[in-house]
Amino acid sequence: MKIAEPRILSIPEIRAERDRLVAEGKELVFTNGCFDILHRGHVSYLNFARNQGDALVVALNTDSSVKMNKGDDRPINREEDRAYVLGSLRAVDYIVYFSDREPRDIIAQILPQVLVKGKDWAHYVSGREIVEACGGRVVLADMEAGRSTTGTIERILKVYAEKGEHE
Repeated sequence: MKIAEPRILSIPEIRAERDRLVAEGKELVFTNGCFDILHRGHVSYLNFARNQGDALVVALNTDSSVKMNKGDDRPINREEDRAYVLGSLRAVDYIVYFSDREPRDIIAQILPQVLVKGKDWAHYVSGREIVEACGGRVVLADMEAGRSTTGTIERILKVYAEKGEHE
């Protein structure tokens, strides 16, 4: 079996894919995030998202957007590396970069039929009104307890601090 390269598309290319899917009676699912250090929680979340429709597009925060949202110490991995790893997952059909603080504008341009966000964002789902106004739906995904990039970074720093600099 030949493994394909990740499909990183522009916003117009993703919109064209969405239109093609609609013409075939299929649904495009949208989610977004930083996906800085990929872990089990991410993979479980992306599998859930992909199962909500026929194709999954992940809007990946650019490095500058991650810094805006997470601080100057992030991202750990560059956007090209994050996209490559993310795009290597079976659940992910397409990746598109976005550099805003939140994905509302890119959602308005793509107009996915399904918007998936983690339940930790139940209080505010950026783009919800756009998707629902077009007849689409918003689905909230359960989060895996104890699985987060921040937690992973904290554990790494704790181990490093316990071992000391010279080991």
